[in-house]
Parts: sequence; C-alpha cells; structure tokens
Amino acid sequence: MAKWDKEYLKLCKKILTEGVEVENRTGINTIKIPNYTFNFDLQEEFPVLTTKQLFFKNAITEILWIYQEQSNDVRWLQERNVHIWDEWEIAEDGKWRANQNVLENGKLVKKDIEKDFGVEYAHTIGTAYGFIVKKLGLMDRLLDALKNNPLDRRMVMSLWQDEYIPTAVLPSCVWSSEWDVTDGYLNIWVHQRSCDVPLGLPFNVTQYATLLCLIAHCTNLKPGKISWSIKDAHIYVNQIEGIKEQILRGETLEDLEAPELWINEEIHDFFEFDNSRDLKDIKIRKYKHHGKINFPLAQ
Repeated sequence: MAKWDKEYLKLCKKILTEGVEVENRTGINTIKIPNYTFNFDLQEEFPVLTTKQLFFKNAITEILWIYQEQSNDVRWLQERNVHIWDEWEIAEDGKWRANQNVLENGKLVKKDIEKDFGVEYAHTIGTAYGFIVKKLGLMDRLLDALKNNPLDRRMVMSLWQDEYIPTAVLPSCVWSSEWDVTDGYLNIWVHQRSCDVPLGLPFNVTQYATLLCLIAHCTNLKPGKISWSIKDAHIYVNQIEGIKEQILRGETLEDLEAPELWINEEIHDFFEFDNSRDLKDIKIRKYKHHGKINFPLAQ
C-alpha cells in the first residue's frame, strides 16, 4: 500500500475510534478530533490515494484555478467540467441560498438562508481563495522570493484575511501555506482550519503536492517535504460506512504502488502551464486504484 494511503487510513481510524460526535452548520453531525498533523517526502512518493479512486484532474484544475488563474468565478471550473464549487456559487441575482443550521437562542435550528452579496459577485464564491491570491499578489511575491531570495523566512501565503471573510461564501478551509528552501529542496507547511477527511483531504493533499512540484520546477528547485496541520479533522456521520469500506480495502486488498507526476519540462513559467480540461503539461501516470467510493457532500 502506498505510504500516503497508510497515513490517511491511520487518520480515519483515529477519528472513528477517538472522535466525538458534534453538530455543525450543515445539519449533518460529524465525528471529529480537534487536531492532527502528518509529514511526507515527495522524493519518496507522490501522494494520490490508491484505496479509492481520486479524480485528480479535478483536483489539479481547482488548484490552478486558485493560484494560477487566481479566480473566484465558478463558471471557469464548470467550463472544464469541474463542479465541486457549484453548491457555493452565488446566483445571477447576487444572492446565495442554502438550507443550513443557524444559531437561535443557543441552539442550532435548520433553516433556509439567503445572503445578498450583490450582483457584482454573481457566479462567484465571493471574496475567497483565488480572489485573495490575486488581490494581494500572493503568487507573484512567492515566486519572486524563491527566485531572488530563497532563504527568506517570510514566504507565507495566507488566504484568511479578516477584511474579506464577511463577503466570502465559504472562507478558505486550507487557509495558509509556509514555504522554505533547504539544501536545494522546496518544502511547504500547510494549515487547514477544517477538514472533511473523506472528500476534502485526498483532494487537498494531491493539490498542494502538485503545486509544490510545479513551483519547484519553475524555480530550479527539487520537490521536498510537506508538513500538514489540521484543526477539526472530521468525518460526517453519513460518510462512515464509506470510510469503513476504504479501511477494509487497505487491510485486505493487494497493495498498489503510488503513481508518478509528470511535468512538461519545456514550461518554466508557472503561469504558462496548460489549464484546459486536458492539462497537457501536467499528468499523473501509472495510477492504479481499487475503485470509486461515493461520499455525500455536506453543504
């Protein structure tokens, strides 16, 4: 079994055995632990789960949407057949509607909610993710530092900006990344404030591993180590059976080797990597998995 599968299933088991059931805004309870950290080395393995199928093209397209396209427009993803943000898209009239728990008299009550962002934010997720990257020039600053001052200890990209939280449909879950160069290797520490372990974490880890490899390639560095910290690692109660199936696969099915990431060596500018549905310059090769597991999405 791939190293990433082992680490991932270790976290899943910990949540199921030690977690506490809690309510939340979605109306679907979660089993949670308050925090979790893990590390892995990209020189040893590129992390893509093999105990279930990961739709890695969608994952890579989303990370390019945030850091390369620097967009909050959901239609850009939809044009590439990526629909992971459809539930958070602000409608044509500038309003976002959902059925969620709200706090009333100290208790969570399920209600239809409507929030008016203004028509200028129609079809976006508001002032979140790519909006922040573009507004604050985060990628330009990081790339400049890596090329011109790689020993800088202030290479931080924070997507959590208090000024823009009220006008974000969903404030960033993976909200911060810290970067450093050590002995020619590019390393990253990722911080996640809330983690849907069955659906979000497999996407997120492959995404940031890809982002690190792309940036390392464009700055003449080698991919190094990823450290990951999670606050509130959880499994929704309607995802438990799927996670148990994935754990069983890890214990009973044949081990599969981790796949490989291929990057077009002719591209040296991060902003020139193809971000069409074809992802012509970024491929995950030799990917074998044990099949899809359907996990419901909690909005």
